[in-house]
Amino acid sequence: MGYTFEICKADIDEKAIRCEKPTELVSLLAEAKAAAVVEKIRREGSVTDGFLLTGDTVVVCKEQILEKPESEAQAREFISGYSNCSCSVVGSILITDLKSGTAAL
Repeated sequence: MGYTFEICKADIDEKAIRCEKPTELVSLLAEAKAAAVVEKIRREGSVTDGFLLTGDTVVVCKEQILEKPESEAQAREFISGYSNCSCSVVGSILITDLKSGTAAL
């Protein structure tokens, strides 16, 4: 379609952002990532317009939010726990217009 894009890592501490509701947590994380990337882009002066796409996803199992596992052992524990219950995946995507600063979930 002719679009060009660049991947930029948001340097945030995701563990510092907490919320009991998974839908709110993924929205807060997407917003924090957008803020960090916009700040980085503006500081570098690399992009003046375009769109920024940020998001986050968590798994909810046994009413507990499971984020990125911290080790292979924890990942295996998460996966084995999925077989014993009904889990859901909650995600959020935020689109930010870099020119105006307007964002929409």
